Amino acid sequence: MTENTPKRPNVPSNVPTQQTEIFAPEPLGIGFHAYSLDRHAYDLVLRYCQDSQVINESHKMRIAVAYGLERFWGEHLRDDRNSAIDRNKRIYWCDVWKELAKIMLNAGIELPDRDCTISGNNVAGVREVTTKLCQMSLADTRATLAVLTQLCDSLVWWTQRLKQRDRSRNEK
Repeated sequence: MTENTPKRPNVPSNVPTQQTEIFAPEPLGIGFHAYSLDRHAYDLVLRYCQDSQVINESHKMRIAVAYGLERFWGEHLRDDRNSAIDRNKRIYWCDVWKELAKIMLNAGIELPDRDCTISGNNVAGVREVTTKLCQMSLADTRATLAVLTQLCDSLVWWTQRLKQRDRSRNEK
């Protein structure tokens, strides 16, 4: 820089000075853990891809993330007495919750009702699970929602790909 070149205010310099310390970035292997979300999503969608009405729930799952863990967990409580399709949708939601619970347990966060054993007619059980979900620490809730968001994004992606594969087979 020359004397006539004005300095930009509040812009950090890349050149270390006596006042700044040089920190080496943390290697990816230490702070970053890939939880194979894409593989989990692929396995889930592949398990249900024979029924497009069921795997279309992936889109609803992605939207439901915005409403929080309680609402996402509660989707498996739907009434399925009148329809096999509704029953399969409920089971799909359960399986996604179970998969999320496994992933989060791997990360050191234990989710309540990780096996989806509470039914809709067990009001006390539902209340207990939702209370536990609401009482999770903010950091655990944020981490779980971030993982759930990415898992659902992968579910949507695989849903779209596998439906396209089935459509192209049906056209031949």
